[in-house]
Amino acid sequence: MFNFIRNKKDNEINVNISNKNVVRVILIILISYVILLALRKSFYPIKLIIISIFLTLAINNPVHRLSNLMPGRLKGNRVFGTVTSLIIVLALLSIFIASIVPPLIKQTSNFINVAPGLVQDLHNQNSSIGRVINHYHLVGTVDNISSHLGSRINSFSGKSFSTITDVTSSIFAVVSVLVLTFMMLIEGPKWLKFAHNLLDERRQRIAARISNEMYDVIKGYVNGQVLMAAIAAVIIVIPLFILNVSYPIALMVIVFICALIPLVGHTLGAVIITTVALFNSPLIALIVLAYYILYMQIEAYVIQPKIQSSKTNLTPLMVFASLLIGLSLDGLIGGLMAIPIAGCLKVLIEEYLRTHGYASQVKSVETKD
Repeated sequence: MFNFIRNKKDNEINVNISNKNVVRVILIILISYVILLALRKSFYPIKLIIISIFLTLAINNPVHRLSNLMPGRLKGNRVFGTVTSLIIVLALLSIFIASIVPPLIKQTSNFINVAPGLVQDLHNQNSSIGRVINHYHLVGTVDNISSHLGSRINSFSGKSFSTITDVTSSIFAVVSVLVLTFMMLIEGPKWLKFAHNLLDERRQRIAARISNEMYDVIKGYVNGQVLMAAIAAVIIVIPLFILNVSYPIALMVIVFICALIPLVGHTLGAVIITTVALFNSPLIALIVLAYYILYMQIEAYVIQPKIQSSKTNLTPLMVFASLLIGLSLDGLIGGLMAIPIAGCLKVLIEEYLRTHGYASQVKSVETKD
């Protein structure tokens, strides 16, 4: 590529670069720029594909078992098992939407209707809260809040179009993930078999070992999160029924979904549950919040170590560091996928160390973990 010519008289080195090499470097830079630009533009669909891959790996085992439970000629039919699983997922999603959307609309409508009355009570000196506001000279603050609330309500219609657009985009993302997952469940085994046949015998064994370990990591993580989310939903819904909090079934589903998100999921769930309980009374909201915090401590120190032990084979430091990186890169979605990605990277690093003569070091690290 480069021609070095040493000039013995002047002790200089001349570098000759041909036009062909200059053109080659320019083409490499341009192609790299186009690839990076394409990746940046296609980041959203790539994220949907990655989510679909993890969802496929998570429900692959239930689909396989369901297909084997089919009667007669349908036994072992992966397509029919996948379709049945997709119908179950859509049914559960429809039940969730039907249980959460009407109460949300009703609560919002009730709040908008009672908002003027609340503002009047705040200014009424005969009411108990009005006397407190006058005593502590909070009239100006209440006026500011009232004007801000009024402007928000008036601008609600102007923001409705953007809200509908966001909802439509979310529905499109969910449908895209479900379709991609359906296709991957059906075609995935064929593609894996095709890729497996491209390798020689030695590499086939290595690829099989790596893929099996990665699959165990993802399956163990997902199964552990789903089990903990189910336990949380069942336990948290108990005081909601006892204290007569509105829409306990819908809140139970919300707790289940929030509990699937590591690190911040329960915090989000506690905020939502406490806010809904606040419509009953501040005392009930305080009781629900204290109960939720108590359960979070029990899960962190008792339930989670028992369920997630040896599921992903990651140390607490690796788990926490991967969660921080995932949350900073892509928010809740990044945090949700951070632990299984870290587990898969650990599998790749360990395999690299094994193939390069560091098997004893890998074994000692696994023993310490």
